Amino acid sequence: MEANIKELLKPEILNTVDGLELVARILVEGFMSGANKSQTIGSGHEFSQHRSYEPGDDLRQFDWKMYARSEKYFIKQAEVETNITVKFMVDASHSMAYKEDGLSKLQYAKVMTASLAYLARKQRDSFGLFIVNENHVSNVHARFEQQQFVRFLQSLVKATAEGRWKKNGIEYLFDHQGKEMIIFFTDLYDDEGDLLHFISRLKTKRNEVIVFHLMGKREMELGFEGSVTFQDLENGSTLKVDTRAGQIKYSGRIQAWIKQSRLSLLEKNINYYMVSMGDNISEVLRDFLKIRRNFR
Repeated sequence: MEANIKELLKPEILNTVDGLELVARILVEGFMSGANKSQTIGSGHEFSQHRSYEPGDDLRQFDWKMYARSEKYFIKQAEVETNITVKFMVDASHSMAYKEDGLSKLQYAKVMTASLAYLARKQRDSFGLFIVNENHVSNVHARFEQQQFVRFLQSLVKATAEGRWKKNGIEYLFDHQGKEMIIFFTDLYDDEGDLLHFISRLKTKRNEVIVFHLMGKREMELGFEGSVTFQDLENGSTLKVDTRAGQIKYSGRIQAWIKQSRLSLLEKNINYYMVSMGDNISEVLRDFLKIRRNFR
């Protein structure tokens, strides 16, 4: 992770609205500079037609090839897509409190959520937020207005990882209106596939659903030394493991679970992105937006 960004990923900064906004702005403005300044989440534009040049038109839209063929001045017009509504969802169950190198999954999710919301605001999309666990469901209704980003960050800052994933009583989250994108941050830990079932129900013919699956590097590889006692953050159960003897078996089971989760979501036309907490956040965001731009 870039040293200047890593220095900002501290509780005293991430736990304030101004601090989280600063991190989001630095990340987004960083990968939007230079060749990457056209990065967007959802909305965009495609070439539509030509029209005759008029004084005052932007010369960057001037079609020199048309001029070479016809010796007439034409401007390329773009057909702008309708802006979308971006709904961010964050799994705030207790397993998201897992930390590596001083940063928890929930904090990592907060930084990514704030950064993508900052970008959505720049491209004038409406955006909202759901933070969910069995104890609380926090909802910032999707809007595009001056104070929306502040409300959004205030809700993010207050979020804490506790309890389990909320199984029932969140049907209102399925209220789909118009063209929308749902971006969900989770570690996919739950009981009996409840999370995967919930995510699959978010998908409709009209919307797009994106899942960022967050896991720690040591968590995926059992990268601990000697005999270690692990505790389930959600049910409190403990398990003592000889990491040297169980590493290969554990790693195989984790990879099989990740593969199955990915396939299950892709079969439902839900986009899946595995993210290791050891990955540079700015590179994760840049790669995600690059993939979206290439497939637009």
